[in-house]
Amino acid sequence: MRILHILDHSIPKHSGYVFRTMSIMAEQKARGWDPVLITTPRHGPGDEMSEEVEGWTIYRTPNKGIPSWMPPGIRERWEMHVSRVRLQQVIRDIRPDILHAHSPVLNFFPAKRASGGIPVVYEIRAFWEDAAVDHGSTHEGSLRYRLSRSLETRAIRQATQVTTICEGLRADILARGIKADKVTVIPNAVNADAFPPITEKDSPLLKQLNLQGKSVLGFAGSFYAYEGLEFLIRALPQLLEKHPDIRLLLVGGGPTEDKLKAATTLLGLEDKVIFTGRVPHSEVRRYYSLADIMVYPRHSIRLTETVTPLKPLEAMAMNRLVLASDIGGHRELIEDGRTGRMFRADDAADFTRVCSDLIQNRENWQSMLAAGRDFVENVRNWKNSVAEYEKVYARCLESGNQGPHYGP
Repeated sequence: MRILHILDHSIPKHSGYVFRTMSIMAEQKARGWDPVLITTPRHGPGDEMSEEVEGWTIYRTPNKGIPSWMPPGIRERWEMHVSRVRLQQVIRDIRPDILHAHSPVLNFFPAKRASGGIPVVYEIRAFWEDAAVDHGSTHEGSLRYRLSRSLETRAIRQATQVTTICEGLRADILARGIKADKVTVIPNAVNADAFPPITEKDSPLLKQLNLQGKSVLGFAGSFYAYEGLEFLIRALPQLLEKHPDIRLLLVGGGPTEDKLKAATTLLGLEDKVIFTGRVPHSEVRRYYSLADIMVYPRHSIRLTETVTPLKPLEAMAMNRLVLASDIGGHRELIEDGRTGRMFRADDAADFTRVCSDLIQNRENWQSMLAAGRDFVENVRNWKNSVAEYEKVYARCLESGNQGPHYGP
């Protein structure tokens, strides 16, 4: 069975989107399926028709970049047109059995229009309109928001089958009047073998960052507003009153980095908060080793209440203690008191209380670390998650389509 995956972007870029994609591809290949990848213009400008990356042949959509002079709406229509034309070429060449379009919705409509009768799966990792709210390009209830939501609903109705990453998103989809047997959750997971437990701190790095003898709270990832990192910095003085040896290690970068540094300076925390900047992917594990507790303080907004992240699972796999806000996306991953701890989202006093309790009761850590590692090894692994595609694809192939038409 050949599945053509239509993607926003892919390796060699690194992101949570890419990590999920490549984990799915590897497991599908291990099952004897034939996954093929193609990226749309959103991957970036280029002339290549295909590219060999890490043993994968990835079809590209040649383009000179999305024209900045085009107004919103026209720009997206241009993008979908270019994607559709390229998809028609690739479909004729490789003759897939199934098209699998991944978020955003701009990937679905070109796939549907180029399909020629081939079943189309639409995989929703987040809703386009909610991501736009967090990026500040619109607000909930605006005309753009309502139009984007309408496009998503239309795509869901037109898709042969729909998959999504968590129960929060599934509930939202069903609330739009979609039948339950059309929507399948393929949860985020990790390859536990790729994230072996960390048994000791990296001594040279510990010394380099002057963290010897400190209790280290860590975060590694992109600095987006919804991650709640400014909340974390502003809550730190209250925690330092109880535990003066606390340090906050922030690994990565992103849109809010300048704002976070400004808040750190304003609060006089320059010697308490360490910004490493972006580090090579191969080095990230060294920084994880320094953290006693990995903290995920996401704000409570629609995006975070309905979408599950990957980072807490990776931390559990590496035997790092997880402390997270109790938003919906985290509640699907963390069992409070067993695989990690949770605090009320956006509540600095409750964060301080729970974090202080963790620091003072280290005798409970080992059982939580073991439970977290067991969860990713035996429940949230890619073998279990990807197995769910089998029934999705079977429904597609039995859906009553007249069969693909590849043209002359």
